[in-house]
Amino acid sequence: MTNPRADRVREVARLAGRPARLKRGQFLAEGPQSVREALRLHALRGASGGQEVVTELFATGAALERNPDVAALADGPGLPTARLVTDDVLAEMSSTVTPQGLIAVCRFIDVSLESVLAARPKLLAVLVEVRDPGNAGTILRAADSAGADAVILTASSVDLYNPKAVRSTAGSLFHLPVVLGADRDELLAALREHSLTVLAADGYGDVDLDALQDESSARRLTGSGTAAGDRARLEEPTAWLFGNEAQGLPADLVEAAGHRVAVPIYGQAESLNVGTAATVCLYASARAQRRTPANSSPA
Repeated sequence: MTNPRADRVREVARLAGRPARLKRGQFLAEGPQSVREALRLHALRGASGGQEVVTELFATGAALERNPDVAALADGPGLPTARLVTDDVLAEMSSTVTPQGLIAVCRFIDVSLESVLAARPKLLAVLVEVRDPGNAGTILRAADSAGADAVILTASSVDLYNPKAVRSTAGSLFHLPVVLGADRDELLAALREHSLTVLAADGYGDVDLDALQDESSARRLTGSGTAAGDRARLEEPTAWLFGNEAQGLPADLVEAAGHRVAVPIYGQAESLNVGTAATVCLYASARAQRRTPANSSPA
């Protein structure tokens, strides 16, 4: 493709906007990392009889030369052949100032809350009205790295399919289930119904994350199933709630969660960015869960 004003080029470019994404049920994955992981998920789903992910793949010749692994993936069975485009065409399609020569048009891949809970998850990250694409992407990457089972975004959270959010996930969007637009009250009830401990990450929380980690380590060493007071056990199946960048978590949701956990700050910073706090919290739970024998259960 050589004409940047071609109708198909414009159709792809429109997916940078939410109306076109919602109408077509498609979004853009841009750059080597996102495209690579989209193709891998496409192949995985195709092999298992699931819905395929990538509908079209556009690439410059130079980008394919720089990323031979992506080129090899695109040549696999059941995968869309990369359509060669000029730099001008790719730039017209892309939402970035400096495109990296690879764009995949993908189907929406979010799943239902019911399917996530039916799989009996041990660790969930819940984004409550988190609106910054970069923060959402950071939390999703942290959840992926910590081995979480899924990420859930409540209504009024950022559109995870917008190009900036997709890029910020660095491919993790294609690694674990994502639920979008969950009603927060229905969600909380469903989490409890499935016996998940709900922890609200709150800078003013009355429970210190360090204390929870110390208690978890002590139980592992002594074999005790007790916790101090009625505090949560990090090794239990857990859903962490992370709130809006400016307002934090809604007060009624914090109250309903039952456990308000603060990440201790030892320096002079007033607070932690929500993405950073989420990373610390998710890894604390992941570590506790992985250091607890699979066949053990709290008393």
